Amino acid sequence: MLSLLMYLVFGLIIGALARLIVGGKEPGGWVVSIGIGILGSMLGGFLGREFGLYRYGQSAGFVLSLIGAIIVVVIYHAITKTRGAA
Repeated sequence: MLSLLMYLVFGLIIGALARLIVGGKEPGGWVVSIGIGILGSMLGGFLGREFGLYRYGQSAGFVLSLIGAIIVVVIYHAITKTRGAA
């Protein structure tokens, strides 16, 4: 239970930092930030394994989680901007 809580807090921190770095206005509050952070961490872990920085099953570090979350925020902006224009 504690590990789940820590995972959610880490996701919130990473997601909030990524949204702050990218900037812009997007819908959603802290739940969206947690989702962005968790997806970013998963993406960062995948990229780290693909580039040989992590072994299979090893979780992403802070930097690659943040890079992954920034990519997720950019994609999120593209999707919400397209959806709002329609």
